[in-house]
Amino acid sequence: MASTGGLVPITRAFLASYYEKYPFDPLPDDVSRLSSQIRSFIQDLIQGFPPTQGESLLIQEADSQPPHKMDENMWKNREHIEEILFLLERPHWPSVLQQSSTAEVAEFATTLGQLKDKFQATLTILESFQSRNSERVFNTVMTYMPQDFRGTLIRQQKERSERNKQAEVDALISSGGSIRDRYSLLWKQQMDRRRQLVQLGSATGVYKTLVKYLVGVPQVLLDFIQQINDDDGPMEEQRQRYGPPLYSLTRMVLFIRLFLSLAWRRFEAFKLNRLQISVLEEAVDVYTTELQRFINFISEVFANSPFFISAEDASMLEMRKNDEYKEITVPAGKSYEVSLTVESINSYIAWDFSLVQGKMSMDIGFSVEYTYNGGEKTLILPYRRYESDQGNFSTCMAGNYKLIWDNSYSAFFKKALRYKVDCIPPVLEESEKGSERNEVEE
Repeated sequence: MASTGGLVPITRAFLASYYEKYPFDPLPDDVSRLSSQIRSFIQDLIQGFPPTQGESLLIQEADSQPPHKMDENMWKNREHIEEILFLLERPHWPSVLQQSSTAEVAEFATTLGQLKDKFQATLTILESFQSRNSERVFNTVMTYMPQDFRGTLIRQQKERSERNKQAEVDALISSGGSIRDRYSLLWKQQMDRRRQLVQLGSATGVYKTLVKYLVGVPQVLLDFIQQINDDDGPMEEQRQRYGPPLYSLTRMVLFIRLFLSLAWRRFEAFKLNRLQISVLEEAVDVYTTELQRFINFISEVFANSPFFISAEDASMLEMRKNDEYKEITVPAGKSYEVSLTVESINSYIAWDFSLVQGKMSMDIGFSVEYTYNGGEKTLILPYRRYESDQGNFSTCMAGNYKLIWDNSYSAFFKKALRYKVDCIPPVLEESEKGSERNEVEE
């Protein structure tokens, strides 16, 4: 049993610092370009042939944001890949495509076979990643468990639970459940595992009696498995840091699946042209390449990330976090203010801010004002609109200063503001320090 003395569970502040060592190279512009092109093809197919109820549900999913949780996105990618592989199997091709033997059809069939091979290879890599990651987490947890009957009880509980879950999946498949049904069940089971971890950490549910007898199980381990997946816990840092590229890939593979599904049903009326086939080939190549790159990258990040850190390191990181940037949302038609009380003249007020930009370039009004004791206000820094700004000034008066970010002019768009504000007291020269000491001594 590994020692947990002086350790605490990883914190969000720790992961923010740790992830700085692992920047992910952005996805190529091809991802958004090809996704947009395929989305355009989808619109053409829908306009010429109204969607079925099942297709409408898929279109609704494509128009929605991907899941926020990264592991749910991984499961979604697996589901979409399996659905695509099903469509790419020859028995599921459009009948006109199966029956024709022209050179053009033979060439298209070869292309479909190549696409299928790429998706199959990517699916294998994704399944392996999920399996390895699940085992790594469990084995790491078990490292800190007592290496006697107590650890054995936990292993037996896990094995029994996994057998029951597999039996559920097998029964669903035997009864004719769809790929979508199977992945809905797999994700439900994943959430059940997560709830069991929380129950183990808090000694509730199925683990209530078990934990009562687990004398010697480190409390830090129970804290870790209870807190790790909290909505605003350590994993939220991972979602914010690495989620966006994964979300883009989830949307891309969904577009590919939707396009193939719509095209197969409408193949006789809307035969795919060379441009559409070319874009499809390029999209599959970019998607599979980039998802494999992401999986390889995140595997390295996970492999090197510890579960526990020293209490001293956690404290230092939390102190540093308090000195870092803050992020807030300024609603449309509103403003946001930060008030500073300055005790000495010649203090410095400094700021650094930027807007988190989306598809559209945004700006926000910014100004600084001073309020006299009588309530009268004077403008220190005139109002101007910025996308970002960094500046400072030396105060000529003690008292109350206010930094104002103004979004009142925007009727529709909220602004995501990332900022840091400091009030730095004046630095005394050595002669001034000596003079002050003499005054105290006298």
